[in-house]
Amino acid sequence: MNDIIAEFLEEEVIYQEWYDAIYNFIADQNIRAGEYEGNIFVIKKMDRLNFIIFKEYTFRDSGSKEIHRATNIFRKDLLKAVNSHASAQGFTVRGYGEESNDVITPW
Repeated sequence: MNDIIAEFLEEEVIYQEWYDAIYNFIADQNIRAGEYEGNIFVIKKMDRLNFIIFKEYTFRDSGSKEIHRATNIFRKDLLKAVNSHASAQGFTVRGYGEESNDVITPW
């Protein structure tokens, strides 16, 4: 597993509620593009299948932002990683059925 993804999981998937929110953002087909802002990491949804995960630091005095250590990941791989990590934490994990890439509407 990519070390950025592993760090993302350790930092952001630490509570059931956070897992639920991250899972919902990734799996929701009605969100074609957007960002989910965690504590340290941002998940940027480029389209229904492609994501970029990166660390973002905001400097309070200037308001400027810096992006560190970005990686791209396919939707199915991200769902597998998030669900596997959540399961290891003892969280209630959602299934892999309807959110698989095979049923994404190709509009």
